[in-house]
Amino acid sequence: MPTLDAILPRLTDEMRADPDWGAVATYIPELAGVDPEQFGISVVLADGTCHSAGDCDTQFSVQSITKVFTLAIALGRSGDQLWERVGREPSGRAFNSIVQLEQEQGRPRNPFINAGAIVTTDEVLGTRAPRDALAEIVQFVRHAAGTDDIHINETVAASENAYGHRNYALAHFLASFGNLLNAPELTLGTYFHHCAIEMTTKQLAMAGRFLVDAPALPRMISPQRIRRLNALMMTCGHYDGSGDFAYRVGLPGKSGVGGGILAIVPNVASIAVWSPGLNRYGNSLKGTKALAILAREMSWSVF
Repeated sequence: MPTLDAILPRLTDEMRADPDWGAVATYIPELAGVDPEQFGISVVLADGTCHSAGDCDTQFSVQSITKVFTLAIALGRSGDQLWERVGREPSGRAFNSIVQLEQEQGRPRNPFINAGAIVTTDEVLGTRAPRDALAEIVQFVRHAAGTDDIHINETVAASENAYGHRNYALAHFLASFGNLLNAPELTLGTYFHHCAIEMTTKQLAMAGRFLVDAPALPRMISPQRIRRLNALMMTCGHYDGSGDFAYRVGLPGKSGVGGGILAIVPNVASIAVWSPGLNRYGNSLKGTKALAILAREMSWSVF
């Protein structure tokens, strides 16, 4: 079997040679200006070693990937009571669908679509001040990654708040159905800020180690909860493209519109890939292609 040190540089060269970079997210102005022709990848193995190639030291907005961390925190605080407020089924619709939320009486289909993540953020927020909830989220991510050099990009957060009209609509829908504990602006302020966390692929791959469930890696949640988070990443982590990602890659993964993807090989590795250009589902075009190739060449699949 080829080694990661041989595969990752070759994979990076292959991605850079492909002229189709996809399209960056334009509905968040701070993301619209990002150069799409970038690619980085990092893999942390069960023994703790990190292998990287490409633009692996470039910071990017991880966006919805933070939903994995906030879900872990929410389940730690509330346990299975969280599922009274949010479901666990694939959405089959766009990540910011208002129609689905109205049809289902204000209970989001899963915690990774925007409405579900707003509910999860609201659960983490509880009765605290937003700054305290954000401090917990950032500290959790830093602890998972093993570094304090992870921060929120305030400019991106402000951009999301200024142009997050659809998310405000979702939050008000949730409030109208009694599924929001806090005022929409408080929950959304927390939500926009944790989505604006920036990381490199090295940091993100390190942060994903707690989901690998290997003896040499950090133990932050129970093995049972690790399995459940990975199951949700597999079925819901790429919105209405989750089935296509499972078919092509065969691994649990969570994407973000900043072009990042966190993928987990249970008991084996945490993988982070980043390329800002997105496919039609809103997931990284090159990131998905690269993960499909890597999984095939390394024989990594849960199937």
